[in-house]
This record gives sequence, C-alpha cells and structure tokens, in this order.
Amino acid sequence: MALTASRARAFSDRTPDRTPEAEVSRLRAQLDRMQGRRLDAPVLPVSPALSELLPGGGLRPGSAYSLPMSSALLLALMAEASQTGSWCGVVGMPQLGAEAAEAMGVDLSRLVLIPEPGPRWLAVTATIADVLTVVAVRPTGRAPDGEIARLAGRLRERGAVLLVQGPWPQAEAILEVDDPQWSGLGRGHGYLAERAVTITSSSRRWPVPHRGRVLLPAAGGGVAPATQAPAPLERAELTPLARTG
Repeated sequence: MALTASRARAFSDRTPDRTPEAEVSRLRAQLDRMQGRRLDAPVLPVSPALSELLPGGGLRPGSAYSLPMSSALLLALMAEASQTGSWCGVVGMPQLGAEAAEAMGVDLSRLVLIPEPGPRWLAVTATIADVLTVVAVRPTGRAPDGEIARLAGRLRERGAVLLVQGPWPQAEAILEVDDPQWSGLGRGHGYLAERAVTITSSSRRWPVPHRGRVLLPAAGGGVAPATQAPAPLERAELTPLARTG
C-alpha cells in the first residue's frame, strides 16, 4: 500500500541517519562511551610547549601514553599536572632523582618514587593508579595481555593517566624524541645549558603525526618552545638533566 506524503515524512523522521558521516559519528560516540573517554572531556594540563603534541591538548584521564627513554620528557609531562594539584608516581626508575624532577618543574610535595618494584612492577603500578592521578613506569618485562587489560580498566575507572617508557598497546599517543642539539658552550669553555629536540606524536585520533621543536630542557629548566636555533651561551649553569637525558 502506498504511503501518503504526510506518513512518508513521519516515517522518514523516525529513520536513523545512515549517511557515512553520521555513521562515523555514531560509532565514535559508542566507542568513547565504552572506553570511558570523550574527545571533549577535560584533560590534565601540560606545558604549552607540549600541548599541541597531545590529543585534546593535555593528558586524557583513563589513557596511556608511550614514551621514549627520556627522563626529561617524562618529567616535563608531569610538571604542570603536579603544580595544579595532581599527585604523580614514578615506578621502576632508580636513576631518576628528586633534583632532576624539580629542575623540570615537578612539585616534589606531590611526587612518589618507587625505584625498585621488583618483578611485580605491573601490580605495583596498578595499585598506585588507584590513588595517584599520573603514574609513570618503565616496564622490566612483558606483561600478560589480561593484566594489561585489567590495568586499562582501572585507569578508566579511576581517571588516572599512565606514562610508559616503552611500547604500550592502545596508547592514546606515541611520542618520540630525535634530532637533539645542545647549546651553551662558548669558544672552548662554558657549560651545556639547553637542548633542542624534535618531538613526534602519533595518535589514532590524527590522520598524520604531529611534530614540534622544543627546548628540553630549557636553559632555566623545564620545557619551552624552540622558536629559533639556540644561540651559544658564554656561561650558563648545567641543569641536572644535562647529565641524564
């Protein structure tokens, strides 16, 4: 039986929009609900020099990030969050000390160091993720997929952020550091003062990687945009991270 014009319009109004754009939006919203995170959800702040390299402009609660073996980048990502009231923890990095953390701007009153977690590093990480907002870990071995999945669920439930030095499945972003250039030496004298590096950030939320040139560490400590090639400095203090990288 043929539909009248009014009934056809009413039927059309009830029919879901099946255009490709609408389907993509529907699937993305469903995925975000399942994962407990949305693109417009509040993020933990990071330095402006790093914000454009992270999806959403900061550290997304419930997410994990894969980092290189760079103490400077790790601490730079923690600094702003600790200064705004978030507690941070570092697991399995015995060579990372309070002096280096303070030089990068981390609030030491909100920093917990667990240098030697032993073979149960993943269990220790999951435990402190229950009470701390940002947790950094350097894995000492491969973790079972089931335990990784349980940790991911705990991060989403607690709204914690995981920073991993090394590869990590389902990472919100993968950061890489290359092309380092130190400055500060004069004509045969002086001290290393700052280092310019290129950070590349890859994320499933972006069609192409994002890249930025930053000072890590900057001459006065912390991280800053590298707007131009660093100029030689005659006499500058050696920052603690000039020795650790």
